This record gives sequence, C-alpha cells and structure tokens, in this order.
Amino acid sequence: MLTHAVRLILVATTVVATPLSAPAGVGRITGHVRDAAGSALAGARVVVIGTTFAAATDGTGGYTIETVPEGAYTLRAMFIGYTALEVHGVRVRTNGTATTDFVLQPSTVHLDAVVATAAPVSEAKRAALGAAQAPGALYDQAYRRQPEPWNTEEYGHKDENPFLAVTAHALSTFSIDVDRASYSNVRRFLLGGQAPPADAVRIEELVNYFPYDYAGPVGDDPVAIHTELANAPWKRGHQLLRIGLQAKRVEVAGLPASNLVFLIDVSGSMDEPNKLPLVKSSLTMLVNTLRPKDRVAIVVYAGSAGLVLPSTSGDQKSTILEAIDRLEAGGSTAGGAGIKRAYDEAVTNFIRGGNNRVILATDGDFNVGVSSDGELIRLIEDRRRTGVFLTVLGFGMGNLKDSKMEQLADHGNGNYAYIDNALEAKKTLVHEMGGTLYTVAKDVKIQVEFNPAVVQAYRLLGYENRLLADEDFNDDTKDAGEMGSGHSVTALYEIIPAGAPNDGTIRRPDSLRYQTNVAPRVQLGTRELGFVKVRYKTPDGDRSRLLSQPIAATSSETMSPDFRFQQAVAEFGLLLKGSAYRGSASFEDVIAAARASLGPDSDGYRAEFVRLAAAAQSLGLARAEEPR
Repeated sequence: MLTHAVRLILVATTVVATPLSAPAGVGRITGHVRDAAGSALAGARVVVIGTTFAAATDGTGGYTIETVPEGAYTLRAMFIGYTALEVHGVRVRTNGTATTDFVLQPSTVHLDAVVATAAPVSEAKRAALGAAQAPGALYDQAYRRQPEPWNTEEYGHKDENPFLAVTAHALSTFSIDVDRASYSNVRRFLLGGQAPPADAVRIEELVNYFPYDYAGPVGDDPVAIHTELANAPWKRGHQLLRIGLQAKRVEVAGLPASNLVFLIDVSGSMDEPNKLPLVKSSLTMLVNTLRPKDRVAIVVYAGSAGLVLPSTSGDQKSTILEAIDRLEAGGSTAGGAGIKRAYDEAVTNFIRGGNNRVILATDGDFNVGVSSDGELIRLIEDRRRTGVFLTVLGFGMGNLKDSKMEQLADHGNGNYAYIDNALEAKKTLVHEMGGTLYTVAKDVKIQVEFNPAVVQAYRLLGYENRLLADEDFNDDTKDAGEMGSGHSVTALYEIIPAGAPNDGTIRRPDSLRYQTNVAPRVQLGTRELGFVKVRYKTPDGDRSRLLSQPIAATSSETMSPDFRFQQAVAEFGLLLKGSAYRGSASFEDVIAAARASLGPDSDGYRAEFVRLAAAAQSLGLARAEEPR
C-alpha cells in the first residue's frame, strides 16, 4: 500500500482577464511549480483532472495549458520525489487566463512487494535530470563528473572493417542500423572529462544521430534511396560514397493505435538520479503524447516481475502517470522474467494492424534467472514471432551493459537509444516518436555491388556488428534492421578508385587454382561506380520486396551540406576510435567542416556537435592523429 509523509503549502490562485487568441469558449491555465525554498521545479507535470489537458514546466518552473474549455477544474502538480498537490475550483473563462501556482513538498512512496524506499531526491539530483537545459546546450554539471571507480560497463568488440579488393569481394551486404545510442553515450563520456572506450564509438550511430534532408519515397514503397560521391577529407586520392535511405513520414495523427508495455527495471542498480528518476520523466513525456486509442501497461522487475498497471487507455493519463510516480528502486535484477511478463501482456492486448511494442528501460545489468547474452537473445527471438516489437532505452553510468542492450534490440525487431538527460528523452520519445515507435519497414538489408572498372577497393565505415553474408540478402528468414516513420539511414564507404596507388591496406585473397576472375561486364569508362539494392518487408509481412538503382561514378560539383556534415561526424568517430584508417584526420578539420554545414539546425543538434568536437580536442584526444 502507499504511504505519504507530507505537509501541504497554500497555493495562490487568481484569474486574470487577458486577451487570448483562441476559439470562443476556451481559455488558458498558467503558473509556476516550485519547492518550499522557492526553487523552480523544471520538468514537473501539471494535469487537468478528468481531461487530457496537461503540460510540463520549463526551466523557470513555468507552465501553460492552452485551449481549455470554459469551466471549473481541479489541477494536480506532480514531480519525482515530491508529493502530488491538487488545487480545486480553478475557474477558466472564455479568452481568460487562470493563474495557479504550486509549492511541492518532498515525499516518500513505497510500492508493495516490488521496491524499497528511496531517500527524497535532492536539489543536486534533480539538476542531474537536465530538464532545464535549452536545446543544443551542453548538459548539466552533474554529467561533467568522472565515471565511478567501480565501472563495470560492457561494450562489444568488433575489429574495424578493412579495405576489400573488388575483384575478390564485389558485394558488400549488411543490415541497416537506426540506433543512435553511441552518440549520446559518447557525449556523456566527453562531458564527463574522459575519452570514451573505443568500442563505445560506433561510427554509423554517430552519423545517424542527426536528421537529414533526404527526399521521401514516391509511390507505394516506404523507403527511398539516395547516393552521393565526394573526395575523402582525410585521405588524398580516396573518395567517400554516401548511401542514404529515407523512410516515409507518417503524421502522428495518422499513425495506427499503439499497444505499449513499459517494462521498467526497478532493481537496486537503478537507484541513481540519472537512472530510475530519469526513466520516470522520460516515460512521462511519452505518456503526454498518447491518444485515446493508444493503450499502456506497466510491468516492473527487480527480484521478480510484476504487473503494476494493466493495459490502460491513453486518455487516462493521470492513472498512468501516478503508476509511474509510485515506482522506487531496490533488489536484484530478474530481467528475463520481466521480458516474458511484458511480452505476455503485449500479446494479451494485441491490436491487429496496430503498433504493438515493449519499451524496456534499464541499465542492462541483469543478474537473476535468464541473464546471459545467449539466453536473453534466444528469449527475444522467440518472442518477436508474436509480432511485438522491442524498443530498448539505456540509462545510467558505471554499470551500463551497452552490448547486451544493443543485442536485445537487434534481435527483437527494434531499436536502442541511450538516454543521458531529459532533452535526449524528449528527442527520442517526442520529437522522433514516429521513428522510434512506429515501424514502416522491417528486415531492411542493403547490398552494394561495386564495379571493378571504377573501384579498386572499398571500406564500409561502421556497421561491423551488422554485416551479413552475401547470400543472406535474398534469404527472407534472416533478421535485419527496422525503419520507423521518418527514419533516415546513412552508410558511408571509403573508396580507393581503380588505378590509384595501393598503400598496402587492401586485403586480397591468394590466387585460385581452379578459377580465374571474370572480366567485368561493364567496360572501363562507364559512369556507374556500382549498383545498390535494398530489400525490406512490410511490418506484418513475411516476403521481402526489392528496390535498386545504379550509383553514379562522378562526384557532384557542389557537395550537399548534409554530406559535408556527415563527413565531419565520421572523421570525428575515426579520431575517437584511434582508427588505423584515420589518415590525416584532425579535430580542426572536423570543427571547420561541421561549422560550414550547420544548415537551419532548428533544434541545435549540429551546433552541439561542434562544441562536443571542441571539447574532445580540449581533452587532448587529438593525440590520435597521424602527422599530416
């Protein structure tokens, strides 16, 4: 049962007749949420009881709820670590503004048989949530600290892709990757004053973190293909090929109904301000976007797994948010049991033709029951046959199991994001909600055939853990990546043109006794560098469909700003990895190229990247460079 130790503070409620541009019969509610010391509570929620109207407070603690019909209402303010407070009789008048302020007190909440009591969240811990940060800004000082000395984080190791001779390896085949976890995790290390582990740097995820201006598909296909060629900035005589895929964009209002199950890790390892409290505020943002036709259930796991909230309609936001607020951390981590329970709940409430998805929020530190990578992967592969997709959200530092969470998402027809602050949560779960949660094409594979008359050798940047055998491209039983609404995917190849000097980096097999290389069908002088093919399935389909187009062998006279920026991000990744293929890469060139290709950058992501590259340079990470 729930217990509360609280002392309520009087709040002031006034109604001011202020001109408002709104439909007749409606007004607005505005005010501030503060603590007893008068400090602003950024990221607090204010809901109008009995309606779907709600708002989150900004960095000043202020909130505004627009277009509320005329009438009298009860308002509730909620914030993690504080007792919810209600104000009754708030009168909204036509074209008027009702001002209601809240002062919240710390509280202790217990959840029977699942969690242990946690201490009230301090001002410093609240600051660590980063809710008050402005878009594009560097993040709160709470993230500028050294990782804990007991660091047990785990990252999967893969050797970098080498240069392959086209005469021996004409085909390059891989599964697409829309995960962005590596970028936000790398950011966390750099802002903490440390270089990220080399295995934490996945170049494809750095590049794919940013939105790009690819044209969407025309016709019935959900994916469009784009290519561009330019000189490689870090190696004279080499070229860089970009292959970009753009998924069709579906407006949120037109998306199918969602059947979501929040699977939340409430074990003892989650009892940190940037773990469970950040999970709560992140999922709160998602809840506030739900429509009446959407449904949410909540499953938690610590020493065991349990259902905290049965499947509930999206218009019952107060009920859902209260269930989230009640959670506290404690105990061991039976992740496998939680996964089974969550999938069972998703299947029970399955919406045919809808978006059926488990959203796992954890640091990945499973240690009870089914917990090994192999066991969990087999469990996820078995459950994905139900038609339920998986999104994995990673949180925290010190014991982050990055490799485990990435594998779960890859094998569960889903995606993986690392949430290091409230702004990243908003980007992933609000701004990019369609791409994160709504699949438009699954099992998406790319196969590129290079023309040996034009290309001597090639190297795929990143995607080391997504490589497929060439014959897997036509095998519809092979799992691959998923693309959500509006998702873009970018892959970069470093090309050594035919006739260019070989510096000894090209891998070639020994000569064959019984076979000889077949002469290329396309003769020298062709304008085709290669041919790209894409296979995908519809979200509920079992048979793949094929898209294909040739790749021009000539560079465009004017490089697109997106491609220039992608080159800068890839060069940044080569430096952070200390790549053997970094050539003359430098942070000076990264920063200059990124600054020259900022574009509109309405959310400030590219400007933040420039500052992040400057931070890496200031940490002395430029020691990874070779002499120019």
